[in-house]
Amino acid sequence: MTKYAIRLALALKSRWEEVQEHAAEDRGDISITTIIIWVAAVAGALAIAGTIGIVVTKYNGKLSGI
Repeated sequence: MTKYAIRLALALKSRWEEVQEHAAEDRGDISITTIIIWVAAVAGALAIAGTIGIVVTKYNGKLSGI
């Protein structure tokens, strides 16, 4: 039984090292394009939410019958 436990431990360690090497290769920096897209998306969402908020506030009494 001990022989199998040692083999299993060595196999798991070897596989874990392979996974760590692969993960290190896949790492990359976030490009400036990605940051620009995220900033534009958040700004657009805030603008839409703000516009909806202003319209609801302005027509609050008139929208109660909907």
